[in-house]
Amino acid sequence: MENTIIENLKVIEQRIVRACQHANRSRDEVKLLLATKTVDADKIKIAIEQGYPLIGENKVQELRDKYEGIGTNNCTRHFIGHLQTNKIKDILKYGTSCIQSIDRISVVEKLQQLLERDVRTMEVLIQVNTSAEDSKFGVAPEEAIAFIKEVATYDRIHIKGLMTIGLFSTEERLVRPCFQLLKRIQQEAIALNLPNVEMNELSMGMSHDLEIAIEEGATIIRVGTAIFGARIYPDSYYWKE
Repeated sequence: MENTIIENLKVIEQRIVRACQHANRSRDEVKLLLATKTVDADKIKIAIEQGYPLIGENKVQELRDKYEGIGTNNCTRHFIGHLQTNKIKDILKYGTSCIQSIDRISVVEKLQQLLERDVRTMEVLIQVNTSAEDSKFGVAPEEAIAFIKEVATYDRIHIKGLMTIGLFSTEERLVRPCFQLLKRIQQEAIALNLPNVEMNELSMGMSHDLEIAIEEGATIIRVGTAIFGARIYPDSYYWKE
């Protein structure tokens, strides 16, 4: 198990390096997030020990269950799944430093309330549904700028960028426009120079399309399957509550 994960990480690293070279970007510009849905703590720790400390959970229950097993000082936790308002308190309790899936004001309001209570702040990414698929969450692209403006008024919440899940397809001509659209929204938001908005991060690209995402400006790629193996649940398990 350990050797397989280490070898898989080497392959992913090589893919990242080649993609960065092809896009004339520095390898340092792209962070590898370990997408750890259904992956147990022991496997995650192997990857962390190889120098990849950024992990992302899709389910609050998994975040909670693995919290002690993984440890608290050796990694950075992002939440990358669909978030219900009644689960936000657990997100704050179990060491999450960034929520990548902000797409509703009801979540923003509850998050702001709890952050005020705890006298702390939270970094977030705005999730945009760039593929226009009903199976995926996220703000509609045409509503993204207005949504960013509204979220920016909540002082405990710091917008660091955008996140999307590209179209699941083997055809590059269908996948690339999703990432290009997210980049355009990022540039439009940057031009507005909004307070409380930095827009430095583009979280996009997964095991099957990370090269395209890097070419289109990804700063965070989320890889699970190509490191830890195929999941036992369908994609709908992570997108629908």
